[in-house]
Amino acid sequence: MTNAASPQCAIDPLLAASRSLNNADRPGANGLGRPEPMTPEQAIREAQEQKLRPVYLLVGEERHLEGKVVQALKAAATAGGIPGLNEDQVQAQETDVETALAAARTLPMMAKRRFVLVRGLEHWEPREGADGKDKSNPLDRLLDYAQNPSPSTTLVLLGGNLDKRRKLVTSARKDGWLVSCEALTRADLPGFIERAARERGNPLEPGVADLIAELAGPELGPVTDALERCCLYAGAAAAVTEDVVAECVVRLRTKTVWELVAAVSKRDPGAALSALDEVYDPQDRGLRLVGLLAWSTRQMLRFESALSEGASPNDAAVRAGAPPFKARELAEQVKRIARPDLERWLETLAELDYALKGGSKRPAKSVLEHGILKLCRGSPGLDARPAPRAGERRA
Repeated sequence: MTNAASPQCAIDPLLAASRSLNNADRPGANGLGRPEPMTPEQAIREAQEQKLRPVYLLVGEERHLEGKVVQALKAAATAGGIPGLNEDQVQAQETDVETALAAARTLPMMAKRRFVLVRGLEHWEPREGADGKDKSNPLDRLLDYAQNPSPSTTLVLLGGNLDKRRKLVTSARKDGWLVSCEALTRADLPGFIERAARERGNPLEPGVADLIAELAGPELGPVTDALERCCLYAGAAAAVTEDVVAECVVRLRTKTVWELVAAVSKRDPGAALSALDEVYDPQDRGLRLVGLLAWSTRQMLRFESALSEGASPNDAAVRAGAPPFKARELAEQVKRIARPDLERWLETLAELDYALKGGSKRPAKSVLEHGILKLCRGSPGLDARPAPRAGERRA
């Protein structure tokens, strides 16, 4: 199965944005002689150019990318045929490997190709203690087929969390039919979102990419949906701002969140709980509110660090991922909150996130109220200190 070189062509903006993260233009090796798997973009490009391979093995946890690849391969394989006539889908959990192989070896009817999709390949992994040389091993049977496949079939295997040490996976990597659909890290998401927004023609206000990542990530499906809604709401070529995200994703204004942050920073539990009542949304159990608070806290930490390094307030705001006009607001916040308290806030917010996602049996509102009261308590022996002026460093 040779890898067909292909020129650039139109690709889904979010997949195009992932190219630089996944090094999609690599020639097939990582410089150490080890072959690299295809990226989703490369597999889709092959489909669009009708340069299909007989077999594709997709591995990784990012279902959004996996779905995009399957959609493109299916469209290419069944192009020009009668819909549904030359397609088969097999659930590994419900059937045996011979059923999948029989479908793959069936000749197409009134079309050039057949499309066979096998889901849940990990269900065919050998159990512990099984003989590794067992010829009836389903994964080995698939590998035997891949070494002598039907030229008129495109067989797509969805490996998901399949053990990467399996011979099927290592052979697919070596021979060029492995497609990596791994999830992006949280650190990679803002850059991914920025590139996707540029592909759509909508610039992002500073800090917005990180805000969308915090609220909609880490999976690309919700991130894709959130970004698309924001871009459509903003309009063609218009910038996506925090207010746009508030309207389309959060349904509460970041200004109200800053009011909650201000009340907590003043150690005023009454005002903080009142602000919580105004912004709490029972539909999402307060999860998006926790995400916004975490995003605001990280922004203040970055702003404080920039000031400590001698940056001016405006420059510190930019380095924190905020527009310069927010410099004064950020400066007022970090004057009241010591850095150890901000770091403690992040720990408390992580605990809240876990509790709201099922880690606690208490009502969500009660969990949030307890967390807000905990945030209002300063670290023992620490008082809020004024932020240093530009050019000054903290002792």
